[in-house]
Amino acid sequence: MSIAQSRLTAQGQVSVPAEVRKRLAIGPGSVLEWAAEDGRVVVRRAGRHTSEDIHKALFKSPPKPRNLQQLKAGRAAYVKKKHARD
Repeated sequence: MSIAQSRLTAQGQVSVPAEVRKRLAIGPGSVLEWAAEDGRVVVRRAGRHTSEDIHKALFKSPPKPRNLQQLKAGRAAYVKKKHARD
């Protein structure tokens, strides 16, 4: 079932019809993913990754729970060290 149609420009660009933008909840700057599935091409909004997903990919262990005071103190220490004059 077709929702809408688009025309390909000479530069290989495609406009995404308004109905499709609404259904995918996309706007300017959104990233679309093109995939081949069962002999057809499927376009979908690219998945979003949470900070937890990124942390799991980068680090072996989960982050230690910290309260707001500890986070602020850590940030202050980092800035002080980074901008310290020798």
